[in-house]
Amino acid sequence: MTDDWRLIESVTEYETGWYTGGYDLVEQPDGSTKKYYWAELPPAVVVVAVTDGRVVFVEQYRPAIRETCLECPAGIVEDGESYTTAGARELREETGFDPAGVSLLEDFYCSTGVLRHERGIVFAEGLTPVERKLDSNEFITVRSLPVEDALDAARADPANDATIEALLLAEREGLL
Repeated sequence: MTDDWRLIESVTEYETGWYTGGYDLVEQPDGSTKKYYWAELPPAVVVVAVTDGRVVFVEQYRPAIRETCLECPAGIVEDGESYTTAGARELREETGFDPAGVSLLEDFYCSTGVLRHERGIVFAEGLTPVERKLDSNEFITVRSLPVEDALDAARADPANDATIEALLLAEREGLL
């Protein structure tokens, strides 16, 4: 199948420090050419964390959509980190909970029509309170909700794809 899609050139048009954007000029199976635009982001991790029958969430303002969102803790996977290591780190930093155990539920590509971005979903349990270490651009409120209310709360506007995916995967695995 990929032999029918010849890459003619790949052009990076901008780099922001947060993501890179550009296009691939591709010869399609019918011989025509087209520019396919993309944005490339580093891998990210989303954490479903449960303690005492409650799911731990973060609430934060998202300037891109101009809304305050209820989300599972999440963040960028740093160089050399696995999804589970990154998930444990992000959970500690954002919520002040250190997990005794973290397991990978799934990893996959997101929005493949426009993004070059991989996401891992991890489950964290055995949480112990520790000091939070927020980044300078993180203004986060930690909230927790009963497991039975978590998915409904996550589906309320403004809903977040990563949070819904994470909760559905955890539920499917029998963890919620």
